[in-house]
Amino acid sequence: MEAVASESVRYERRGAAALLTIDRAERRNPVDGRTAELLGEGYQAFEADGDARVLVITGAGDEAFCAGADLKAIETLGPRLDLPEGPLGFSRLTASKPTIAAISGWCLAGGLELALWCDLRIASPTAKLGFTERRFGVPLIDGGTQRLPRLIGLGRALDLILSGRIVEAEEARAIGLLTEIVAEGKHLERALEYAEALAAFPQQTMLADRRAAIEGIGLTFEEGLALESKSGQETLAVAWEGAKRFADGEGRGGAGAGV
Repeated sequence: MEAVASESVRYERRGAAALLTIDRAERRNPVDGRTAELLGEGYQAFEADGDARVLVITGAGDEAFCAGADLKAIETLGPRLDLPEGPLGFSRLTASKPTIAAISGWCLAGGLELALWCDLRIASPTAKLGFTERRFGVPLIDGGTQRLPRLIGLGRALDLILSGRIVEAEEARAIGLLTEIVAEGKHLERALEYAEALAAFPQQTMLADRRAAIEGIGLTFEEGLALESKSGQETLAVAWEGAKRFADGEGRGGAGAGV
């Protein structure tokens, strides 16, 4: 699929990945109403594309992933506040396939909420993350209050939510906010490499396990185990096939493990 440039957002296919780029680098990639609309359209294009197995989200340039809502055009986001898909395009939806944020530089406010929406976050050493809208009295309304505690624990999450302090890349990785830190300028390359590795796995089982983990987070332990069991039984045919390949010698010694 050819790249589609739509004003402040670019959607393109890169191998097995769909790449969604916020393209307002001159202002650190903030999201106004039109950008949010285009982000939503990009997300829907990803969901509709059966050959796109992973969504990678990034910001144009190296200075910023996304600086959050465009406070100079905040009125354009007002009509989106009650939308079921969320103000910033898709932040209240759950993707059916894996998602990765490729982060360089500033990842702030709603931009951090978009990064938290993703399954994984791969960043350059320059990444700086925080809910800086705290100082202006702007609330978190794109999932940040719910996703951050689930990711790093309530205590650490409250530190960031209440203080609005900016976290450097190394601390962010240490507390579990970042998945990986890579060499400067390599964040997108690594995210796309990771996407290709995920795309190469048997999809039915991987997606079932992902869904069980996401849906199980709000269940009791017993309910979560039941969900996992049901999910596993639905993928038995794939499991038996994979077990046979291993028995025949494939993947011995950890070959092909990891990404």
